[in-house]
Amino acid sequence: MNLQTLISSATRLLIGELLPITVAAAVLVFFWGLFQSIAKGGDKNAAESARNLMVWGILALFVMLSAWGLVKFIQSGLNLNLNPL
Repeated sequence: MNLQTLISSATRLLIGELLPITVAAAVLVFFWGLFQSIAKGGDKNAAESARNLMVWGILALFVMLSAWGLVKFIQSGLNLNLNPL
């Protein structure tokens, strides 16, 4: 097994299978926080907790999609044709 095969397999696993699952989880966390914020808008502590969920959901999306973009940028910079999708 050479390095390119190893990188291709790891990229296929991370981007092709795990990334959509984790992005969906982050979106669900955001929308759960939004739902909690709407449902318990009058309670200050619950609204703060819901706001924190929404912030963490957006932050998780930003980090995951930025990492995905960085991987794609490095792949194109090194001329690696490892498109698993």
